[in-house]
Amino acid sequence: MLLNIHVKDFAIIDDVEVDFRDGLNILSGETGAGKSIIIGSINVALGGKVSTDIIRKGADYALVEVVFHTDDDYIIDRVRSYDLPIDNGEIIITRKIMKSRTTSRINGETCTLRVIKDIASLLIDIHGQHEHQTLLYNDKQLDIVDQYAKDELVDVKKELAKEYKEYTAKKSKLEELTIDEDIRLREISFLEYEINEIRDANLKDGEDETLSAEFKRLSNARAIAENLGAVYDLLSDSVSSSAGEKIGRASKYLAKVEEFDPSINELFDGLQDIESLLNDFNRDLSNYLSNIETEDDDLEAIEKRLDLINHLKAKYGNTIKEVKEYLEKQEQKLEEYINYDKTLEKLRNEIKESEKKVLALSEKLSNIRKNKAKDLSSKLIESLIDLNFMDVKIQISFNRLPDYTSNGFDQVEFLISTNPGEELKPLAEVASGGELSRIMLGIKTVLSDKDKIHTLIFDEIDAGISGRTAQKVSEKLSTIAGNHQILCITHLPQIASMADTHFIIEKVTDGKSTSTNIRRLNEEESIIEIARILGGAKITDTVIESAREMKELANKTKKF
Repeated sequence: MLLNIHVKDFAIIDDVEVDFRDGLNILSGETGAGKSIIIGSINVALGGKVSTDIIRKGADYALVEVVFHTDDDYIIDRVRSYDLPIDNGEIIITRKIMKSRTTSRINGETCTLRVIKDIASLLIDIHGQHEHQTLLYNDKQLDIVDQYAKDELVDVKKELAKEYKEYTAKKSKLEELTIDEDIRLREISFLEYEINEIRDANLKDGEDETLSAEFKRLSNARAIAENLGAVYDLLSDSVSSSAGEKIGRASKYLAKVEEFDPSINELFDGLQDIESLLNDFNRDLSNYLSNIETEDDDLEAIEKRLDLINHLKAKYGNTIKEVKEYLEKQEQKLEEYINYDKTLEKLRNEIKESEKKVLALSEKLSNIRKNKAKDLSSKLIESLIDLNFMDVKIQISFNRLPDYTSNGFDQVEFLISTNPGEELKPLAEVASGGELSRIMLGIKTVLSDKDKIHTLIFDEIDAGISGRTAQKVSEKLSTIAGNHQILCITHLPQIASMADTHFIIEKVTDGKSTSTNIRRLNEEESIIEIARILGGAKITDTVIESAREMKELANKTKKF
């Protein structure tokens, strides 16, 4: 459910914050008051395209923030799958549009637009004029059938997507392998060269890192020797005034004192331990220095080996692991080209078997769709009759695409007749703009029981309708609002009167600048707004009474 929207410095909106409620939320107002901007701002928050021109004049940035609440475990788990925090089912989506960049956050954590759109698609469904027009496309019509049948289709579609991926991969491989004999022989020669080059190197995992460390040590041998030599001079007892020589002298002094005071023995033993440790250290240090002098030849060999490894990495992969993986790939390809006829035959047989699986799953998918489409057609007819399509007929026809897809081979077309005696024709040839909006509403009504998305926004749902049809549409919206949250922008009094919560969007000005504001109306204010829609510029007492009666009738209708 959409709880709240906060919009700041967005187009002509200065700073607006509004709380929405469950049920039917109606938004109305004068033409040009900014109703489309409110819906546009929600679209932007949910990942829609936006230009920096949208920033209000004089402002540094525009901000849109929407707050949702959900109890759906699936949605909560999806949010957490992106390592995003969520407490008490609250999801706050924030979009900040600056002149140089745009930032998006969910519950305070920065995220990509792809993540925003994914989460938003589970929370809200926005239907505007563009969405109505998508009904004319076959892909959208197929999607509607699939939404209606999704419980039965989900496992089949998942399995088909997997098999289709394997099928297309095999076909691509066959296309790649099918080459002329001369090209095949050249490929064999080239593959043999690459394979031998990598094999001859006899690469070992981690070898490059070990050699690089050793190369660094040996190439700095002089600096190491000079510094360690200085350390040796400071500590060895063979050098005058060194630590070792001084500790030796100190031991002699303590030995003399020990004759007069036995308690000094503990101190003497401690110094003896220090002298022993220092002698061991000096011996190890001396051995290390001796070895440095004999390692000059190793440096050249290591440098040569590293050059070879880096040359192979530059050609075949960034790491030794990647070079080895490339070797395996080329070895497999070489074997395929050497055993060319057998390889092609085997691959063609695999493609045939894979195609059988894709065909079987596509047919299964198609049969489910056709069965559910009959039921969908019947329910759509019932729903459209409720929306004042008096003699409507609908048929969902199926055609087979020339090729398979990951979604099967079905092409769906909605055929409709809206008048007695008319032949069924494609939706695109029959429906007007107003009819399309009603058909979309009818579809949403049929799908509402299956649609887990709780919040629906309808913009332009009243385009091209009036009178009895408008009344039917208002009743249908109220019905859907029984188990969904609906936000609906309208210019019709019949729809406005059905509001569970009524908001007015209006322009306000201080004489210097203009901004859009939105506020919730109480019952009496809602009646005055309905009267404005009914009466236009002049609102008489008679118009107000008509509006009051319309509101009372709407309230009675909702009770039943």
